[in-house]
Amino acid sequence: MSDSRDEHSAEKMSRLTDVQLDEETLVHTNADIEHERKVAIFDLLEQNYFAPIDTPSGPYHLHLSIAEKRLVFDIRREDDTTVRQILLSLTPFRRIIKDYFMMCESYHDAIRNATPSQIEAIDMGRRGLHNEGAEILKDRLSGKIEMDFDTTRRLFTLITVLHIKV
Repeated sequence: MSDSRDEHSAEKMSRLTDVQLDEETLVHTNADIEHERKVAIFDLLEQNYFAPIDTPSGPYHLHLSIAEKRLVFDIRREDDTTVRQILLSLTPFRRIIKDYFMMCESYHDAIRNATPSQIEAIDMGRRGLHNEGAEILKDRLSGKIEMDFDTTRRLFTLITVLHIKV
């Protein structure tokens, strides 16, 4: 019975309780993108698994930004002390984010004008690109942060929002 309690306690500690996007990096664009950002943050905070490797236990706050063409994961404790900062090159993300945004535009246009089967086909493509982006993120963070796939997908959504300006 104590094993179950220990696992539950570890899960509570290996999670994000706050996510902030750098306001200087963030570009407020249209309602669709703002909605996706808000939903991604809400869903991420509701349920996530986020465990930086070789760091003190959480829960954690995450501040995402872009600096010098690098994605910055500023990981902090709830008392705002720095746990770790991870910098990732944006180069591996550029193509997938560009393709993802084109697919999102097509999807949002289709919602207004297309048949249900056309919308479904575009949405499947959009989800495929989103999963591919999440896999790239998971690979880039391998050995640095352990995350479940849903957490990775939601973080990829937030990265795409930051990436608009870059």
